[in-house]
Amino acid sequence: MMSIRSEDTKPELQLRKALWKEGLRYRKHYGDQRIDVAFPSKKLAIFVDGCFWHGCPLHSHTPKSNQAYWLPKLRKNMERDASTNEILKRSGWIVMRFWEHDLVNIQLIVQKILENQRVQKGS
Repeated sequence: MMSIRSEDTKPELQLRKALWKEGLRYRKHYGDQRIDVAFPSKKLAIFVDGCFWHGCPLHSHTPKSNQAYWLPKLRKNMERDASTNEILKRSGWIVMRFWEHDLVNIQLIVQKILENQRVQKGS
């Protein structure tokens, strides 16, 4: 478990690199909610969720061993995600969440972020 990263994961780095290449400037691990990629002036929060850790409907699975540990842990992750979304939305933020498997087409993700209307290159 100690080798599992909570910050600077490969999918997160991949997205940040693509955003930077497009000229988008952001903050990483921002605020109390530890937003993966944040545009504070635009109040746009972007999270890259791991399929296993956050319960992806396509790729997540129930661990076969040590279920007494894993099931509550994974459920708590999903509950925390929902709570984080609610906290940010009540504060006026737009929350975008992407699964790690979505990053196969990174340009589509970058385009969705650009189309958000709140983000502009150089801001």
